[in-house]
Amino acid sequence: MKLLIIEDNKELVEVLSEGFSENGFTVDFTYDGQDGLKKARAGDHDCIILDLMLPKLSGLEIISALREEGKKVPVIMLTARDSIEDRVTGLEQGADDYLIKPFDFRELLARVNALIRRVSEPKPALLRCGPLTLDPLARECRVGEETVPLRRREFDILELLMRHENQVFTRDKIISNVWQEEYEGTSNVVDVHVKYLRDKLRPFGLDLMVVTVRGVGYKVVCPDQA
Repeated sequence: MKLLIIEDNKELVEVLSEGFSENGFTVDFTYDGQDGLKKARAGDHDCIILDLMLPKLSGLEIISALREEGKKVPVIMLTARDSIEDRVTGLEQGADDYLIKPFDFRELLARVNALIRRVSEPKPALLRCGPLTLDPLARECRVGEETVPLRRREFDILELLMRHENQVFTRDKIISNVWQEEYEGTSNVVDVHVKYLRDKLRPFGLDLMVVTVRGVGYKVVCPDQA
């Protein structure tokens, strides 16, 4: 397994590199954001460990650039900032996990292994709901031949609901599946993203497939079953 560490603390990089190498990883590393983005773009890493505060280019700028380019490599963000706002910002920009300094190496190792396992788990190639097709591997949503441009969280919510068609998910359950346990904000973030999702499905007449179950949460009902 191949790991990229982007961190400007050279002592920490040395410790992490040694620890991951002892656990069977091939480790690349760099100390600044510009070089980190270049390595991330060029490499075939199984996971990236990314510091938030970096010289030349911040961790948030790196993760935003990678996600905009369609790079799906798992990213764990490291930071000394422990506010909820900072964590939410990192996760919203596309980080898969968030670890606050100082931390125990064993926890970081466990999180890296968990992310790699999650990405490597086989998933059905396509999900279908009426005329809508969702491709989890390619991260594409289509109605017929037309692409529906979904952002990351919109896609993840729709994928979750389509995988469990007609099953009601509470807002907290959606957060735990889509944002993971690091999100500690209010559950209305789900309502906001569902609104965005419906807005994008509306031109195709599919906004009503995402059903509000009053007082509980949301579910997907395919058009031919409505």
